[in-house]
Amino acid sequence: MTTQHTPTDPHAGDRSSTGRRTFLIGAAGTAAAGALVALDPASPAATAAPGGSTGLRTPAPRPSDPVVTPEDSRYLDLMTGNNARFVAEPEYVRLISSARDAEAAVRAAVRTGKKVSVRSGGHCFADFVCNPEVEVILDLSTMTNVYYDEGMRAFAVEPGARLLHVYEKLFKGWGVTIPGGICYGVGAGGHIAGGGYGLLSRSHGLVVDHLYAVEVVTVDARGRVRTRVATRDSRGALGDLWWAHTGGGGGNFGIVTKYWFRSPGAHGTDPAEQLVKAPSRVLVSALSFPWDEVDRPAFDRLMTNWNEWHERYRGPGTPESHLSSLFNLNHRAHGSLGMFTQIDADAPDAAGVLRRFIEKITDGVAVTAAPMATPSGELAAMPEFFDTQELSWMQATRTVATNNPTINSPTSRGMHKSAYFKKGFTPQQLDVMWEQLRRPDFTNPDTMMVVFSFGGQVNAVSPDATANVQRDSIFKICLQTFWQDESDDEFYLGWERETFEAMFARTGGVPVPDDAVDGCYINYPDTDMADPARNRSGVPWSTLYYKDNYPRLQRAKQEWDPRNFFTHSLGIELPETTSR
Repeated sequence: MTTQHTPTDPHAGDRSSTGRRTFLIGAAGTAAAGALVALDPASPAATAAPGGSTGLRTPAPRPSDPVVTPEDSRYLDLMTGNNARFVAEPEYVRLISSARDAEAAVRAAVRTGKKVSVRSGGHCFADFVCNPEVEVILDLSTMTNVYYDEGMRAFAVEPGARLLHVYEKLFKGWGVTIPGGICYGVGAGGHIAGGGYGLLSRSHGLVVDHLYAVEVVTVDARGRVRTRVATRDSRGALGDLWWAHTGGGGGNFGIVTKYWFRSPGAHGTDPAEQLVKAPSRVLVSALSFPWDEVDRPAFDRLMTNWNEWHERYRGPGTPESHLSSLFNLNHRAHGSLGMFTQIDADAPDAAGVLRRFIEKITDGVAVTAAPMATPSGELAAMPEFFDTQELSWMQATRTVATNNPTINSPTSRGMHKSAYFKKGFTPQQLDVMWEQLRRPDFTNPDTMMVVFSFGGQVNAVSPDATANVQRDSIFKICLQTFWQDESDDEFYLGWERETFEAMFARTGGVPVPDDAVDGCYINYPDTDMADPARNRSGVPWSTLYYKDNYPRLQRAKQEWDPRNFFTHSLGIELPETTSR
């Protein structure tokens, strides 16, 4: 396991950025965009290899002094992310405003032999960006443009753009969107590189299912720094470069300075026809189940009902594929479990699908559902949605995105573990969940297992069509806990590990892909998966995250980062390197 550096400065927590589910790209990879499109003849994208495309960019304001050293007042804010467990003390932070900027910054680091990490501006669940080995942080958080690129016939998104900003720009400008995450502060750069999913994914697939092109600053075997543009239509090595950014994770191949989005099969030149049409309106429900009323039979029945509904409606193209739900299995210290559900109101029989879903989940459960009167995990209190409400999609997106009560504390320390499920929870897993979520010596209310609907259109795509290989799941989990004091690290890390490893005791403490589970999600990275003391399965961490797609990712690594310049604690390895 990679040693994790913890802050010693009493003010370390004040260095966080907002937003939790943004993936601070570990050493490379984010995206781009602008307002009006202008061809820049000096753009480094003009060096694109055959099959690439000339890069277009819009002028972006350049920081007056892009190099931030320890003496700079900005340094404390830039030396860590949202998770106060992970802190770096870099020699400097370089603020990037363009692909040309990124090239210059990388050339300087190559020339001086500096260890770099790359940040899009959100956060990372692991130590990819902030750790003691990092000497230079390349920060793309000021690259926030989102625009339609007529030359590419696609929407450009820069890496530093936060998701809510992306949604606002795409929706207000053209009535379109991408099926991304619910947290407003997630940075587009890492979210996209890792696959990206959200409440619209059962309807429209993963974010990367709509990725058309990527602009990447790379370093070759001789240390030469170049910018390449790879598209969905590229072949050979460029095709591998595009494919590697459809779920291969950030920080592996280069610095992504721009993404372009166009849905497969889009035709014509009308921007509004090039990407997913955002729903006009949605139906929203928020329910809580008080722990005082939840006995063991009720808990088992809730989860069994959840299992059965998602197993039945795992496929695409049904009225039910337009519904997505997030079930927060909060620790008993919180007081209740919370379930948030949304469906496109214009989908076939939307009201009926939602009503039947709620009836199914609560069927035979001897608990009186109540309003979500207190915050639940990453959801704000939503008592007004106890009775299903209709909202515009953008209103609903803002409501969920901007009121995350557990994620904005500047002193928050966290631990996160993930797993994809092809089948529902087993009786043994329910035993573990019941015991661990009710442990009497545990009093932290900011602890939960988030169970998120999956499947639908996600499962319509072949596992090898994108680097994101998990294409047969019904839901995924994120086990997470948040605390404030470094002195409590051992206790909370111990609870997290004990819970997760007991759930997967049959396969060595980790979700080894089989007919029931399907590994882990790279945007919820967990370095325990590479630690033989924690992963006792004998299965490499790379298999847990990438399965059979890993060899192609390694080939892309060999082609585009043969010096292993971009690396982190769960970085894609060169082919000659063992995975364990």
